[in-house]
Amino acid sequence: MATKPLPRGMGTFFKECEHPQSRWSKCPHLYKIRYRAASGKQAEESGFANQDKAITRLTEIYNEKKAAPRNQARAERIAKYGAMRFGEYAAEWKAGQRDLAESSLHHLDSLLEHHLFPALESRRMKTFDHKVVDGVIRTMERNGAGLATQANAFDKLKSILLHAHRLGLFHENPLEGVKPPQYDPKRAVIPSVAQLREIRAAGDDTFMLFADLMSGCGMRNGEAAAVNLNNIVADEVYRITEQVNQMTKEYGRLKHRKTGDYRDVPLPARVRETIEWYAGKHGTVDGYLLRHPRDPDKTFPHYYLSNQWKNIKKAGEVDIPDGMVIYSFRHFFASNCLTHGIPITDVAEWMGHKSLDITFTIYRHLMPGSIGKAAKILNLDLAA
Repeated sequence: MATKPLPRGMGTFFKECEHPQSRWSKCPHLYKIRYRAASGKQAEESGFANQDKAITRLTEIYNEKKAAPRNQARAERIAKYGAMRFGEYAAEWKAGQRDLAESSLHHLDSLLEHHLFPALESRRMKTFDHKVVDGVIRTMERNGAGLATQANAFDKLKSILLHAHRLGLFHENPLEGVKPPQYDPKRAVIPSVAQLREIRAAGDDTFMLFADLMSGCGMRNGEAAAVNLNNIVADEVYRITEQVNQMTKEYGRLKHRKTGDYRDVPLPARVRETIEWYAGKHGTVDGYLLRHPRDPDKTFPHYYLSNQWKNIKKAGEVDIPDGMVIYSFRHFFASNCLTHGIPITDVAEWMGHKSLDITFTIYRHLMPGSIGKAAKILNLDLAA
């Protein structure tokens, strides 16, 4: 009896007859296969009409054996996590989000506590499907949650469920076919150059410094509160290395960045002059320009800037556009960049956005390009 081996581990196929192997294709006897089962014991099967059918069966058995460890591991994960309640699974998932800053963790906790846990905390993970997810969105709608809140809560739920899907808890993606909340951010309210000039001078020296840092360098409030004379790394470059964390009241890492990461941003001459003027007039503490008004050992308090803004608006002595907020100084920076043709990729990097999509969604309407304008520009060389 001759046998014909296949690649290592797949087994062999053969015929138990008097004909040599060279005659098997014309011999009427049926093929048999021999292989090692998953248990390690030798096994045989017979009844295969031709060589291709024998090889196909051996291939199936081989692939099943290879997949067995993966299937076993998946079964173990399903047994462990499938019966776990959403609240417990979310807590484990949250523990792995080591890149989140304190403020982002606080925001995550708020979304879980107020919008996801009330509907899902006790639900078993293996019971999630698109109907459950869609039900959460409808519940938030009925409860009057704003679209921004709905979008943020859905984003966190999506991250948690995709994590579970990658572990193999679901045969089908429970987010498949779900229409997410449609959040369309309002257009940023941006002061004109003349309005900015009046507004920045309407408060005290600290308010002017904030206005220049945010409108000239694109800093967030907390980043401006951590301004340091030593971070002027070149005449036209400021290095943003930290922010005052609103939750901890301490200096901390930048939003969407790891500890030690930084952003180099443009430093217009007027902003540099404001920084140097303020440092010369008020002094610094280890290079920091802004500290607590009543205790220099503490960081600058966020409420101080908010109170200044309220007082300026209440006085009514300057033209402040409807809907404008302190953050509008930062919007001015983006507008100033984009309307002067600076690439949106650079603007996104300088502003510290997590992705280009965020910059594009908020500031697309500020970009000077249009189809009509593009057609005219492209036509110049075509007509030459």
